[in-house]
Amino acid sequence: MTVRFVRPVSHSATAARRLGISALVLFLIAALAHRFGPLTTPDFLALLFLSAAIALASVPLSLMGLARLWQVGAEGGVAAAKGLVYAAVPLGVVATGAFYYYTLPALYDISTDLTDAPAWVAEPKARQQWLPRPVNVTSADRRIQFSAYPGLTGRRYEGALDRVYEGVQKALPSARIGITRKQGIELVQPDISERPAPQDEQAPVPDVAPIPLPRPQPSLTPVFGNAGDVLLQGETRTLVFGLRFDVVIRLREDAETTSVDIRVAPRYGAHDLGIGEQIAEDFLDRLDTELLGIAGN
Repeated sequence: MTVRFVRPVSHSATAARRLGISALVLFLIAALAHRFGPLTTPDFLALLFLSAAIALASVPLSLMGLARLWQVGAEGGVAAAKGLVYAAVPLGVVATGAFYYYTLPALYDISTDLTDAPAWVAEPKARQQWLPRPVNVTSADRRIQFSAYPGLTGRRYEGALDRVYEGVQKALPSARIGITRKQGIELVQPDISERPAPQDEQAPVPDVAPIPLPRPQPSLTPVFGNAGDVLLQGETRTLVFGLRFDVVIRLREDAETTSVDIRVAPRYGAHDLGIGEQIAEDFLDRLDTELLGIAGN
């Protein structure tokens, strides 16, 4: 008489694999829709947390499947292992973000000038949804930034404003910063009085009496920053997940030197997870490379 051994089947391992792959698919769809599609950051984070919750539910089921495989040789070891692998992706992303969230200070506005931060040409506005943040940056926030990132400082170059502006223009593409608004750009443009006059302008002008124009009314719109500042405002996105950050770069000429300061803020949320400081340092390092040889103190 032949005795046939029938292996039990671990249904928990099968359920773990299904939950794990569901969490991974949801995470990938949300990440791609946020990086290349219309999904906003608050919606992306909500879907990310949902996928992590599904992945977390699959972990104990996978462990149960592996335990059944060890104890009674139940089928489902491969399914349990796949469940753990699938769940590791969304859980790893959330765990990494949580680590930076709790280990780094809660800053959302980074500036190389702590006392006179570069002013926005146009204040960035976005519907925060469930990610509210303070309206203004306080001096206490700037002190916290100095304690967290003491090495983040502006640059001063021994060169004219137009020369430094050329270096900034070359550093922007490699830093993946796109400029959308400019202010004070006339300070770095050639003086029109130095250009040769066109041929038709050299012809004699008929004697015509000038027509008086009404005197313009004084503007009541407040002007931010110094009149001699060049402000370049733009945006950048992180390489993998496409998180949006607003950036403003200020060029200020002082005697024979030109200072460059940068301000970085995420489009959403009250914590930049340290990415703002990385964006600022990356741009300044690229600018140092472009202006190598004229850096001052």
